[in-house]
Amino acid sequence: MYIYNVTLSIDESIHDDWLQWIHNHIPEVLATGKFVSAKLTQVLVEEEMGGITYSVQYRAKSREDLDSYYKEDADRLRTDGMRKFADKMLAFRTELKIVNEFFSNEVKN
Repeated sequence: MYIYNVTLSIDESIHDDWLQWIHNHIPEVLATGKFVSAKLTQVLVEEEMGGITYSVQYRAKSREDLDSYYKEDADRLRTDGMRKFADKMLAFRTELKIVNEFFSNEVKN
């Protein structure tokens, strides 16, 4: 399993519009069929440059699915956000390979 992580720094002046956009964008990425799930999280560290930072983690079953996303879908899906938010959004992408996952046996309140 692979995680395609997109970390985004969003200027506060477009935050509400961007948040609405990303809630529509994530299902578009999932609709490519290359990912099995996605998680949107807010980074809780204050950035020196200001703005609000988020991470979107898309899970792919295989390296082939991730490569297929890059080849067939990435440019088209990235262009929409870059065109809409231009210099008010900065994105940084990383890939992670899941080596192992551990889960707690008990849920604590």
